Amino acid sequence: MADNPVSRLRLPAELRQPLFWTGVGLYLLALTQKRGGPLLHLSWWPTVLNGQLTDVLTLPLELTLMLWWMRRYYFRQPQFVLPPSWIFSCWLFTAIWFEGIWPRFSTSVTADWLDVGAYALGGLIFWRWMNRPARV
Repeated sequence: MADNPVSRLRLPAELRQPLFWTGVGLYLLALTQKRGGPLLHLSWWPTVLNGQLTDVLTLPLELTLMLWWMRRYYFRQPQFVLPPSWIFSCWLFTAIWFEGIWPRFSTSVTADWLDVGAYALGGLIFWRWMNRPARV
């Protein structure tokens, strides 16, 4: 049997997570909508969803990539999971930076305190369903 290089390509466990790829797809859809995408005029695409969806998805996507990096390059342990204090710290940093600091220095960015709740919801989604030890 010939050695097929494509069959050897296998995504790490963190990046095979269905919630991760669902989040990537929804994030890309929401970004295209913010730029006048094809679903913008459909009545089922609510304005709140368009405004808050990327904020809910931010932490799960970022933390999944961070978990992958920490497992692969830093701890080298597939069973490593991010401690709740790290997830909380990422939420706090994201909320302070994007809703407190950056809007003070940029006229194109506005602070929206609903986003802080959206970041928290994203952190909870990651902690509850995505921050699991890898199956080896």
